[in-house]
Amino acid sequence: MVRSWYELPEYVRLRRVNGLRLSPDGTRLVAPVSGIAPDSKSFRSALWEIDVTPEAEGGRAPKRLTRSAKGEGGVGFLPDGSVLFTSGRPDPETKAEDKAGASLWLLPAGGEARQVASRPGGIGSFTVARDSGLVAVTSDTLPRSVDEEADKEARKAREEAGVTAILHEALPVRSWDSDIGPDHPRHFVAEPPADDDSRLGDLRDLTPDAGMALLGAGGALTPDGSLLVTEWQVPVGGGARRSEIVAVDTATGERRTLASDPDHEFGGPLVSPDGRHVLLSRDFEGDYDGEPRDQTAWLVDLATGQGRDLLPEHELWPRDLAWAADSGAVFFVADENGRRPVFRIDLADGTVTRLTGDHGAYSNLNPSPDGRYVYALRDAWDAPPAPVRLAAGAVDGRPEYLRTPGSELTMPGTLTEIETTADDGTRIRSWLVLPEEASADSPSPLMLWVHGGPYMSFNGWSWRWNPWLLAARGYAVLLPDPALSTGYGQDMLRRAWGRWGPRTFADIMAVTDAAEAREDIDAERTAMMGGSFGGYMANWIAGHTDRFRAIVSHASLWGLDGFSGTTDYPPVWEHEFGTPLDRPERYTLNSPHLHADDIRTPILVIHGDKDYRVPVSEGLRLWRDLMLHEVDAKFLYFPDENHWILSPGNAQVWYETVFAFLDHHVHGKEWSRPELL
Repeated sequence: MVRSWYELPEYVRLRRVNGLRLSPDGTRLVAPVSGIAPDSKSFRSALWEIDVTPEAEGGRAPKRLTRSAKGEGGVGFLPDGSVLFTSGRPDPETKAEDKAGASLWLLPAGGEARQVASRPGGIGSFTVARDSGLVAVTSDTLPRSVDEEADKEARKAREEAGVTAILHEALPVRSWDSDIGPDHPRHFVAEPPADDDSRLGDLRDLTPDAGMALLGAGGALTPDGSLLVTEWQVPVGGGARRSEIVAVDTATGERRTLASDPDHEFGGPLVSPDGRHVLLSRDFEGDYDGEPRDQTAWLVDLATGQGRDLLPEHELWPRDLAWAADSGAVFFVADENGRRPVFRIDLADGTVTRLTGDHGAYSNLNPSPDGRYVYALRDAWDAPPAPVRLAAGAVDGRPEYLRTPGSELTMPGTLTEIETTADDGTRIRSWLVLPEEASADSPSPLMLWVHGGPYMSFNGWSWRWNPWLLAARGYAVLLPDPALSTGYGQDMLRRAWGRWGPRTFADIMAVTDAAEAREDIDAERTAMMGGSFGGYMANWIAGHTDRFRAIVSHASLWGLDGFSGTTDYPPVWEHEFGTPLDRPERYTLNSPHLHADDIRTPILVIHGDKDYRVPVSEGLRLWRDLMLHEVDAKFLYFPDENHWILSPGNAQVWYETVFAFLDHHVHGKEWSRPELL
């Protein structure tokens, strides 16, 4: 029997395009594409080549470039078009598997891949100088290590002594699902391979004094390789850090600051093709008594350090910044009205033009060297990520699809939009996924989903939270953008800055009312679910209404006082909420746990033990409070998962449990425990 893609065993086997890189000559694209491993216990990534000619014009089928048990990622190119990538695969020359993790590999045109660089702490990110081919890599290094041999010996000594302890002297201690330390990243540079058999030149340590300054840092080389531009974190008191931008001379290691502001963070440096400017993201984390978060694109003269805002008259939050080949324009994407279009800034006069006019969400921008096109990934709620070609000079244009190595899917229903007006007069819009059978004669039960963030928009495909899996089972799924959502201007953030619960709740209830008023929706059978901030709202909603038959709360915030000190980087949170000891008001106003007495709705609590962003203590405390108040609840616990449930088997069980919980409470079926639980 042939099963549809939205049956869970088939869904977890779908191939997924996770990135896109254009070769220096603009003739081919390379993408990491993940799929299920042969043992079905994990996902594995391989590199695929994609033809730049659109499918409608006869573009060639994608070609798989790599195969290994460990998978590949981190794609880049040398000037001659050879592909660089990172992989944890064993080196065939030594027959030994690198315990450190990933090393750097080179795949020449028509040749075999070979390892070209490794370090005791593995290879993290890398970047290549367009003209000279100089390669810069990051590698985690133990603090006292002065060279590779010392680092190797220090690691060996810890292992033989059975020591795993880490001594911290600054934040952060953890990040998402990883421990920080005892090693920290440094930047190294090396000359490209001299011939087809050689490795990179010796890796020279550019930042031996980095300490924790390069945590999470990327880097960009000037075309000639003379400078490496990178983030550099500096302590600002109270355990917080601020990101500046520095330029490091690759010959001497001399470092100078390019962008620094006590009120802003800088990141994502991109050097212009002519080597004269650096493009940055400049972020404002918000002020307790003032403005909420904000973000813009910042241009810095590499010689003088003078900088300017490229979007002074706009409230767009630019991401995925990319230079035009002639250095005269910048491309970016930004959330806008439930979409994520591509925009172009002409640097000569500051004109901002929207390139795409469809409902797509774009990412991974790759302008072509001839200036004619921008290659990108496009997705939407009704389409998984796929490579496309855009006209660089278009206004509200349409994408031309390339042949994809990913999965091309037909949705089991339709996608539409609804909107309403909140009690304060603000327009609130939402996507609505409808199953095929939804009609006035056969109205569908409604599932409300609330997005995470909270500073994001429900505007694109999600592999982890896929509404079509519910639509295939007869549910309509509401995907709203309430207060704190991006893409609607700063006023949308101001409305709920420091007032997450009350304001966002009112918006969500207003758009839910609008959905339930439709003839094809069964207002008597509604449920709600959310993760992270969406889980926070699930808990808040549970304490403020009993209109829903069931609620699913994933990786959720429950007691804000406890969460504020245990999340992986508290200072970000404190810009908006302060600390519970000094400024308890917003914790009292917004914490869902203070409304536990009012919860009547059945709740499925889900949490992963390795979640450091919203620690499992939140889920445990929520579960205990629900038991004390005799709420009909269950706790789905994942000992080895994090903020997201990532392994194929656990992802399938996650959905099976959610479906069973909804069948029981929305449809009145007898509770049926998933087979593997």
